[in-house]
Amino acid sequence: MKKHIIIVAGGTGTRMKNIVPKQFIPLLGKPVLMHTIEKFITSIPEINIIVVLARELNDEWQSLCAKHNFTIPHQLIAGGETRFHSVKNGLSLITSDGVIGIHDAARPLVSKQTIINAFETAAEKGNASPAVAMNESMREITGDTNKAVDRSKYMIIQTPQCFHSGLLKKAFEQDYTPLFTDDASVVEMTGEKINLIEGNYENIKITTPQDLIIAEALLKSN
Repeated sequence: MKKHIIIVAGGTGTRMKNIVPKQFIPLLGKPVLMHTIEKFITSIPEINIIVVLARELNDEWQSLCAKHNFTIPHQLIAGGETRFHSVKNGLSLITSDGVIGIHDAARPLVSKQTIINAFETAAEKGNASPAVAMNESMREITGDTNKAVDRSKYMIIQTPQCFHSGLLKKAFEQDYTPLFTDDASVVEMTGEKINLIEGNYENIKITTPQDLIIAEALLKSN
């Protein structure tokens, strides 16, 4: 079964407080996005890679690829107004059946095992989303009051989220709503049950300067 990965890299990284988009910020000497692409090609060598990138960043990305001699084959397509629209743009490049994964560009520490499990489970069951258990206490805020909640009822959702191509494309025919917080929520809206699989705690999303420090430390320890 053909495997595709859509890497969503449309953000500008304002929370990083950096003029460089977060997917281009150097991580141990090369852009975050390159680490992410490399993780997928080493996990599934035959995978078809699509990168969704803001159109105005294309030239900068091409320059970075030349600078770092980065030659892993991938297709580029422009991002959209929201993540939903960016993923939909990426889907337009996929014409064959198979399993499609969608991954955040700013998650370069996803493990090989998480990637393989997500694609294999989706091939078997239709979809798969990595998740890890909450490891801190939680409280629910209501107005000016708050109360403790049972953290065992909640999971932290990660990417790649993987789906049969037909299922995913049908789901993205829906009109956009802010209730779509990730790709699994889009598919869930069609009535599909979402299958959670074990993720890896290192699979953090780099959104702040502190996350970058943690990511560098984790990469150095591997």
